[in-house]
Amino acid sequence: MEDTSPNDDQDTGRLNGAGLRRGWTTGACATAAAKGAYEALLSGAFRNPVAIRLPRGQRAEFHLTKTALDANSAMATVIKDAGDDPDVTHGAEISSTVTQLEAGAGVQFAAGVGVGTVTLPGLPIPPGEPAINPKPREMISGALAEVAGDYGVEADVLVTVSILDGEVLAQKTANPRLGIVGGLSVLGTTGVVIPYSCASWIHSIHRAVDVARATGIDHVAGATGRTSETAVQSCHMLDERAVIDMGDFAGALLKYVRAHPLPRLTIAGGFGKLSKLAEGHMDLHSSRSSVDVGSLAEKLGHVGASPEIVAEARMAVSAGGVLAIAQEAGLGDALCTHVARGSREVCRAALAGAADIDVLVVARDGTVLSYVGP
Repeated sequence: MEDTSPNDDQDTGRLNGAGLRRGWTTGACATAAAKGAYEALLSGAFRNPVAIRLPRGQRAEFHLTKTALDANSAMATVIKDAGDDPDVTHGAEISSTVTQLEAGAGVQFAAGVGVGTVTLPGLPIPPGEPAINPKPREMISGALAEVAGDYGVEADVLVTVSILDGEVLAQKTANPRLGIVGGLSVLGTTGVVIPYSCASWIHSIHRAVDVARATGIDHVAGATGRTSETAVQSCHMLDERAVIDMGDFAGALLKYVRAHPLPRLTIAGGFGKLSKLAEGHMDLHSSRSSVDVGSLAEKLGHVGASPEIVAEARMAVSAGGVLAIAQEAGLGDALCTHVARGSREVCRAALAGAADIDVLVVARDGTVLSYVGP
């Protein structure tokens, strides 16, 4: 996913500490395509590969896979390589068309096919503008200024960024909920994709909160998955834009809401993930936190289970196993409520008064197992 964290490598083809190959953001690819196109517009020929300088000083080269040139414009395409990250735009064709404008126009931007347009306030780009974020705009403008300087001219051009099949790919992102219509966003603050950094997911959480605040939504819900999303939306009759797919990143949502307060926040998730949240874990992914079965068994004792049932629960291999034992003993609702209350207390501490908080524990079939309100 696209990176927002530091990176000092000079070559992202190197492996990171986990043995995974780093890649390039959409913003870096669009910059390379724009630079290659503008140089061809001024010189009459495409240079391939194209080298650009990334925001933190790294030098990167990109191969142009498609090119076109006429008297007033040039187009170049780069295939995005996201390295070993499961980025939805990995392999996408990112094209920049550079069109000459009148003197003094400066560098302007347009959304081509597959690049979205912002329609709601709260994002880094105002409504009506192409969804090309500030850092990619800065990267593109800088690269074009460099080319213009080499040829003794000013960069007065329109840059139209397109992404093949971007409108389809955007349906797999948070863009529709953020009011970005027509395609993907051009993102990236460093130009580099760190595999499994999940920075783009966290970025979408932040932007969803921003849009909610800017559009007057006073009740937002963070859900760990699609089933929980559906349950919480139905329970509270929330607009789709008010429901945030926080995935495993409860901490990222809570931290951002603490800094950007809202009147009310709901957290919805499955029993296992909320069991971890109740223990204070802010990253709920199975590889980064685990269910404390022993603690769950003790909670079962606190809600009235016999020592024999508690002992049986300690032998369970998962949170679901403990819940099944609790349900068989007629204590499933009580255990889920205990977990919901624990989760709410952890969230209240993290928010420090920034929002009223309530919690839903949701079964795999979408049934609400427990609700603890503000």
